[in-house]
Amino acid sequence: MFEEDWMKKFQQAWNAEPGLADALQQINFNSVIAYGFSGADKPAGILTVENGHAVSAGAYNGETVNWDLRASDEHWAKWAKKPPGMMGLGVAYTTGKLKFLVGDYGAMIKDPRMAGPFIKSFAVMAKI
Repeated sequence: MFEEDWMKKFQQAWNAEPGLADALQQINFNSVIAYGFSGADKPAGILTVENGHAVSAGAYNGETVNWDLRASDEHWAKWAKKPPGMMGLGVAYTTGKLKFLVGDYGAMIKDPRMAGPFIKSFAVMAKI
């Protein structure tokens, strides 16, 4: 998970999901999102989003990120099999199973225009 090939597949699945790419396009969402594992010095993978659509993806190479999401191998694997909903993500965040090393989870989750696509991104991960 989050290796170069996986991230490329994630990019394609992201763009193919209207509830994600199209929804974020409506709010002109631009961001560099890193994904990685708890305790690691740096993220594993990175996804660059412009106007809601993933324009590049791959291994992390020191890019400046807007979001850096971290969880254990076990939790990423669990969510890839059964994507969490809003409540599950809230519990994961409050219990420290999902950490935002960069980015404001609270502000994002309070904005339905961003919260819905964020949750959808976990469903897209499950398709990889």
